[in-house]
Amino acid sequence: MTSETVDAFHRGRFHLVQPKGRGHRAGMDAMLLASLVADDQPCRVADLGAGAGAAGFAVAARLEKAEVTLFEYASEMVDFARRSIALPENTHLADRLTVRQADVTLRASARAEAGLIDDHFDHVIMNPPYNDAGDRKTPDALKAQAHAMTDDLFEHWIRTAGAILAPGGQLSLIARPQSVADIISACGRRFGGMEITLICPRQGENAVRMLVTAIKGSRARLTFRAPLIMHEEDSHAFSAVVDDLNNGRAAYRRNHKTVRSSG
Repeated sequence: MTSETVDAFHRGRFHLVQPKGRGHRAGMDAMLLASLVADDQPCRVADLGAGAGAAGFAVAARLEKAEVTLFEYASEMVDFARRSIALPENTHLADRLTVRQADVTLRASARAEAGLIDDHFDHVIMNPPYNDAGDRKTPDALKAQAHAMTDDLFEHWIRTAGAILAPGGQLSLIARPQSVADIISACGRRFGGMEITLICPRQGENAVRMLVTAIKGSRARLTFRAPLIMHEEDSHAFSAVVDDLNNGRAAYRRNHKTVRSSG
């Protein structure tokens, strides 16, 4: 029997149907990723490897002018995302959310046929599988499928992001700090103006995640921003800044504003 839950996010501003006890369930990573999209204009957003759609939903819930397309390869997760869009609680978002089953590593015409259209999106967000090759052995079929990645994962995913973003469009991702070299290498000449923010559980502790944004076609230099501290000292409560990002009350805006065409 399939087990699933319907969970509220952003204090009830949207709900997600998710697998229970298997697969990847949405949490803070997806909410922090969504906070990287800060855009007051009408915009098109692509969520690559969207899973059940948490990050894309979070963008749509916070930005009323955003149209979001969720791209996911696993058919079961695509079904969860489609059923989430159909929930009565998400009626106010449904006309701005689309789900496409697609392999985000496709190239050329095959990529376009999957809906990954060149120069089409203003923002691309991604939360790629974190696991190293040695981590991929899992009895959980949904997790195993998500972890079926190659060593050049970031090269493939960021190549697609570079193709489908319009000039001046923004790439946003969340990853483990150990991936920083692979991400910088994959961005190469495709992206510039990279801003990296390390996320630390508490002051003085090592980073467990990092937020990365970059701009297609920019030649600006890389910036390491001040780290985000998740918890107040000697407390399990989130810091005020992180709590606002996690609940869709604020965006984590870039230090350097970029100008993109609104066409």
